[in-house]
Amino acid sequence: MALMRLLFTGVVGLGGFVTAQSGTAKGPSYDVLDYVDQLIGSSNGGNVFPGATIPYGMAKAVADTDSESNQGGFTTDGSNITGFSSMHDSGTGGSPSLGNFALFPYTGCAGDDVNGCNYPKKTRKTKFLNGTLKASPGYFGLQLISGVQVDMTATHHTSLFRFKFPATDQSGNKSNPLILMDLTDLSDSRQNNGTVNVDGTTGRMTGNARFLPSFGTGNYVAYFCADFSGATIRDNGIFANSRASADVKSLTISRSINGYPLPGGAFVRFKSPGDAAILARVGVSLISSEQACSSAEREIPAFDFAETHKAAEDMWREKISPIMVSTNGVNSSILKNFYSGIYRTFVNPQDYTGENPLWQSDEPYFDSFYCIWDLFRSQMPFLTVVDPSSVARQIRSLIDTYRHEGWLPDCRMSLCKGYTQGGSNADNVLADAYLKGISDGVDWQIGYEAVVKDAEVEPFDWCCEGRGGLDSWKSLGFIPIQDFDYKGFGTMTRSLSRTLEYSYNDFVISKIAAGLGEKENDVEKYTARSGNWQNLFKADQTSFINGTNTGFEGFFQPRYLNRTFGFQDPLKCSNIDTNPNSVCSLQNTGAETFESSIWEYSFFVPHDQATLITTFGGPAAFVERLDYLHDKGITYIGNEPAFLTVFQYHYAGRPALSAKRSHFYVPAFFQPTNAGLPGNDDSGAMGSFVAFSMIGLFPNPGQDVYLIIPPYFESVSVTSPATNKTSTIRNVNFDPSYKNIYIQSATLNGEPYTKNWIDHSFFTEGKELVLVLGSAESAWGTHVADLPPSLGIYEGFGNYSTNSTSNSAQKRAVSYAVSDLSDELSAKNGGAYWAKNRE
Repeated sequence: MALMRLLFTGVVGLGGFVTAQSGTAKGPSYDVLDYVDQLIGSSNGGNVFPGATIPYGMAKAVADTDSESNQGGFTTDGSNITGFSSMHDSGTGGSPSLGNFALFPYTGCAGDDVNGCNYPKKTRKTKFLNGTLKASPGYFGLQLISGVQVDMTATHHTSLFRFKFPATDQSGNKSNPLILMDLTDLSDSRQNNGTVNVDGTTGRMTGNARFLPSFGTGNYVAYFCADFSGATIRDNGIFANSRASADVKSLTISRSINGYPLPGGAFVRFKSPGDAAILARVGVSLISSEQACSSAEREIPAFDFAETHKAAEDMWREKISPIMVSTNGVNSSILKNFYSGIYRTFVNPQDYTGENPLWQSDEPYFDSFYCIWDLFRSQMPFLTVVDPSSVARQIRSLIDTYRHEGWLPDCRMSLCKGYTQGGSNADNVLADAYLKGISDGVDWQIGYEAVVKDAEVEPFDWCCEGRGGLDSWKSLGFIPIQDFDYKGFGTMTRSLSRTLEYSYNDFVISKIAAGLGEKENDVEKYTARSGNWQNLFKADQTSFINGTNTGFEGFFQPRYLNRTFGFQDPLKCSNIDTNPNSVCSLQNTGAETFESSIWEYSFFVPHDQATLITTFGGPAAFVERLDYLHDKGITYIGNEPAFLTVFQYHYAGRPALSAKRSHFYVPAFFQPTNAGLPGNDDSGAMGSFVAFSMIGLFPNPGQDVYLIIPPYFESVSVTSPATNKTSTIRNVNFDPSYKNIYIQSATLNGEPYTKNWIDHSFFTEGKELVLVLGSAESAWGTHVADLPPSLGIYEGFGNYSTNSTSNSAQKRAVSYAVSDLSDELSAKNGGAYWAKNRE
């Protein structure tokens, strides 16, 4: 064991700086923030928020563009800048979210007349100079083609913008800057009675407007307070549509009747600042303008840009630095991919504690759970590892939402109920946190009450909370296609995917019940219901691609109330579905699966892979079907249901194949470039998939299970903020060209370890896992005793899957050893990709 340790470049964290230990090939010390690139995913539909914020911050400052993919505000697709606003979500689909109250600067107005400036964003939009774009944790900046340099940083509720104007305007006249504040948002959703007031003496602007959420029901009112510093105020006033006046200081404006909100807002004009910058401090609130002002004055009292920026950097460094890696032989692009993914997991959800006008409570309030259908799979489990105290506050917030609104949310943004995409997946989030020991301030009895209500009581509007079709669920054991449901109302689609998701929701409820104790009847009931997925399996169902039989038989199919089977092509809504008429989302003509195919949903039985493997004909048939899913491109890694399928080979006793798939998908689809994400980042879901994959431990969310593959680094250390203990994974025979990606043997705390999974105590107790690697698949992690927990019994593994040390087990190791899988990795992935791009 001591000899093994000499083979590694160790890591020691010092305030976010990572240094190599002695006795090994040394990599340079580094600051983790140097490897955060906020612009990854800023084009090609990644929809990330790339601007200035702090972890979970409400204030999110960035330049907004007129791109069709501006859900996160700014894009690097050549679109125009329309303004600089202070509230955003990150990585979402649907309509653009937030982007409220945009500032826009002018060096001067034509003819030195306030009406010489363009006020509507459709006419004021402009380009920026490409070489001026910079972003780092807590900072964003660029220069407009007008010559105005705009930098920004943020605190929790306040953005600080720094405008540096050229000495003359574009006409050659002396600079007389004007900064406007627009009562707008990214979706142009402002309703009636947007209001702004400007103080004629100080230039302080206050106001509010009512807006619509981007993926939900209802509306919300946001408030702002803007102050300016750095130059003498010349005049100020308001604008309505394209006209402005310094004689009017207040405005209340309607939406107008043409379906586009009438432009309106305020402006302040300055005397030339010379070489000095003009600073704009914008506080935001969902309570009042007074609270926005109070937050701004408290958080940034002196308009000190450098101090505010440094404080934001320090917060980011504290959050990210618990995860440290050996840089030995590693390409900087891998580090950038890794740490940028980690960074994005902390952007959402947003901590709106003290900013919730809907109810009075001493509990935390988090918003922008956007959406839990995406987040439960990897983003929130990742935060459970690296920031358990914040997860505890988020769990308390979800439970408090149940207390006051009657239901756990499945999606929530801007104080509004978001649309439910499948099951009641907050159940999965609560179970994951409960099983991993999250307890600080959490009332788990109320939490259990909440998940049971999801399972037992149908809400009137199950579009946005709870579950629909519960009468059928309880009596038939599945959600029927064209269900008769008179108790609650929602989009009557997704019957198959809802059945599968409800099955898992009930399973995780049974796990909470078992942990709380004295709930034996509930454990039995919900465990039984968790098997309902089997009621949709049609053993003789086939699947064809372009008229050719795939050769696989037995797929889930929708069923009617009379228990007869309906039909949905197993490839409908898959990545290779070319039918232009396929409708796969929440439309009322949508499919019986949500954003995915029956092929992919066939693997969504996270709690009972053993029974699923048997259902599919045994481990070899399961692997063959899983290979087909990936090799034929049926699944797409840019959508969250694909995540777990990368690692489900573990359950069939083939963990090496999970490592192989990971080393295909990460470099091929997740690259450290602006267009480097395969789909919407979904509030850090994609980022956490990359981070978990590179750490080498991937969760089965809602269970205390992490599936083991070799890390992408010689070693990885994670210090638990909960216990201050450091867990470490070390690779022996680490190969930075990634030919040695298969585990040959392992030790845990110095003792032989053959299981292909590990539990959460690895992180909290600071354990050490040492993996010996090779270029060929081995017998490690392949026996039944080594497989992850499953509700059913593993069958069909034969002698090769026993606990014995007989010749049969040895024969299995020999047969795997001759199978060198690394040659199947193409030039676009694996070792070939990283070798080509090494520095």
